[in-house]
Amino acid sequence: MTQPLRVVAVSGGLQSPSKSAALTEHILGLIADEISSEQHMVELGQLAPLLAGAIWRSQLPEVVERKLTVVEQADILVVATPVYRGSYTGLFKHFFDFIHQDALIDKPVFLAATGGSERHALVIEHQLRPLFSFFQARTLPLGIYATDKDFVDYRLQDPALIERTRLALQRAMPLLELTRKARHPLVEQLAVA
Repeated sequence: MTQPLRVVAVSGGLQSPSKSAALTEHILGLIADEISSEQHMVELGQLAPLLAGAIWRSQLPEVVERKLTVVEQADILVVATPVYRGSYTGLFKHFFDFIHQDALIDKPVFLAATGGSERHALVIEHQLRPLFSFFQARTLPLGIYATDKDFVDYRLQDPALIERTRLALQRAMPLLELTRKARHPLVEQLAVA
């Protein structure tokens, strides 16, 4: 029997409740339906006061250090940020500035963003994908962008967007299966024997 994959979601939403957090929770639910996973959510809005003023990782409180470690040890990342002035939030970038530059190499990353209108939809391609390319992560081909009108009471409601999210996961499944097998090669060999 294989161990569950560690799936970590990072929501850059600054408010609670947050549409970015709601979107990551929706994606986490879809992943849980397909793959045995141990899931963690990192909500940056809760960490904001603890990140303020820190320039070096050594200056961060232990609770933030634990969150960074959880992200670095993830098998799969789901990241979502609200769009602020055409990009991810400064807090989102500040958090990832503390991630070790080699910690995300080859990790699958679901990219997602939320915004007030469709005019910011390219934030995934122009901002998020280059950020995670720096980390040499494997950004998944389909990003998920949701606007305010896609939610009702912080729940994803738009049928087309829900279907796109399912399609993104479906297309990602071969890579996620490779990740699972790479993480547990000995366990897989023993199960076959």
